Amino acid sequence: MATVSHIPYFSNILNRIIDIEVTGHWGHPILMFPSSYGTYTQNRDFGLNETVMHYVDQGRIKLYNIETLDGWSFYADHMSSENKIANYEQYLEFMVQELIPKIQQDCNTHRVAVAGCSFGGYHAGNIAFRFPDLVSHLFSMSGVFNIRNLTPLSDDMRIYFNCPDEFVLNDEPWKYNHMHIVLNTSDWDICLSRNQRMHHVLNTKGITHWYDERRWMEHDWPLWKMVFPEYIATYF
Repeated sequence: MATVSHIPYFSNILNRIIDIEVTGHWGHPILMFPSSYGTYTQNRDFGLNETVMHYVDQGRIKLYNIETLDGWSFYADHMSSENKIANYEQYLEFMVQELIPKIQQDCNTHRVAVAGCSFGGYHAGNIAFRFPDLVSHLFSMSGVFNIRNLTPLSDDMRIYFNCPDEFVLNDEPWKYNHMHIVLNTSDWDICLSRNQRMHHVLNTKGITHWYDERRWMEHDWPLWKMVFPEYIATYF
């Protein structure tokens, strides 16, 4: 049975502890994000981790489930849009300069996979498209790719650079040639149109990806628990 460790990781950049749950002993690292307001154990609590435990036990993948700071950024209704995006940029700095280098060292690899459901899919997708050289695989399940509705009344350019369905249109497609990109949604998904939009953007740029639109499924865990092990089996 795979080992599960809980790590209170102190970030010098954020000047606070970020909780991380590590599942497995070896394998390609998958950095996983919870949905909005979810705890860092959410993917285990709702059974998503269990769907791929066979691959964890075999040492093919290793899961890193991380705390997000949505309540300190995009979902902090008392904050201005400028403060929200400034805090999120600081969180990204922590990811890129502190956490991902630690995972690279732990797993002896240059690139990590990223995954998430709903707003966790946003976190995964934004990191993948912002920092493609660090990411090998993107598994976005019912994700979103734009945060302008959460940062209203602002023309701060940092918002643009955190909306993948906008900045990828002006990016060089060769940056993503190495990456395995999966966008999952369904015909009953409240995020269907957002995934269709990102799918269109990637097609427009000629960026290879797997757009997986299921039938008769809602924006919820049964969909995500069904598709996640299929993606892992395909790539690992």
